[in-house]
Amino acid sequence: MIRTLSRTLACLAVLVFSSPAPEAQTEVVKYGADFLAAGVGARALGMGGAYVAHADDVTAGYWNAAGLNGLSHPEAAYMHTERFGGLVAFDYGAIAWPITPKTTVGVSFVRSGVDDIASTLRAFNPDTGLPNPDAESQIDLFSAADNAFYFSASQQVRENLTAGASFKVVRRGIGDFATAWGYSLDLAAQYQVGRFRLGANLQDVTTMVQSWSVNDEAFGGFEETFGVDSPVGLTEIVLPLARLGAATQVPLSDDIGITLATDLDLGFDGQSANVLDAAGVSFRPRIGGEVDYKGIVAFRAGISDVTTSERFGTQITPSVGVGLNAGRFDVDYGFGDFAGVQGDLGVSHRISLRFTLAGDRYARPNR
Repeated sequence: MIRTLSRTLACLAVLVFSSPAPEAQTEVVKYGADFLAAGVGARALGMGGAYVAHADDVTAGYWNAAGLNGLSHPEAAYMHTERFGGLVAFDYGAIAWPITPKTTVGVSFVRSGVDDIASTLRAFNPDTGLPNPDAESQIDLFSAADNAFYFSASQQVRENLTAGASFKVVRRGIGDFATAWGYSLDLAAQYQVGRFRLGANLQDVTTMVQSWSVNDEAFGGFEETFGVDSPVGLTEIVLPLARLGAATQVPLSDDIGITLATDLDLGFDGQSANVLDAAGVSFRPRIGGEVDYKGIVAFRAGISDVTTSERFGTQITPSVGVGLNAGRFDVDYGFGDFAGVQGDLGVSHRISLRFTLAGDRYARPNR
């Protein structure tokens, strides 16, 4: 068991950090910030993530910073979900505050991590090829976690046009073995045309550079134990992603309203899992809808992924959700990923809570 865990750790480290050269490399990566691609907020995820144009609450700091203009009062939100059978824990929190008639600011955070991973580097004797006599006491636990912080702002430019931006700081780490920092900027806009709203979010428009540094002391005995060179640092470059969207709200009666939304992501990093890709550009469509009753309860459904592979062919990942408004609190639930890869990766239950700091004293100043 100890040897198996050791080899698992070795494979993880080698895959992330190893290089045939003795010094750090720089390379463009396809999944350098993929932990942020899953989306946030059970409301948005219940609609399949088709939220770039519709975003008008505190979660807009992630989806489209221009949408923060939709807040009339300060809001806070939190979401927790577990993926891959509970192996990966995902947490999201945000707060946003209207500070002038036309300006709103917000802060968000995301953490995606695997905790309590066993490190057996100290428990294995490379000379004998066997565990140490007191191996169990020499097993250390560590976490592999990715964290992101968003500092967002929106500004109403014209009556029907709002612009926004989010400055992102990313910190990734694998225990004491290695850490990486990254920085980038998202630029966004929303434009209202009659009942339709158009949205655009240009993620990592400056590109994101993530620089990994390796703690040589933490890898002590790595070469002797596994017979390979110790991992070295790596600089990863994450290319921009364009997220485009459109949404409309249609009242069916005095009590019932319907929202329809669609998004299209344009990626330039060569990902080929999406069903449509050409000349190095991938196209990821999303579609979703929401039926609202008196602003109290809402039912949602959407399609978040359409992927293809030689092994499984074309797969569609649907999602559903429900929301309940209880005064200052909104409780949302989303259920998704139940298409998965032949169901092997499990499902995701997303629960999020949104709080509105109501009251005249907290309301946005008159526009």
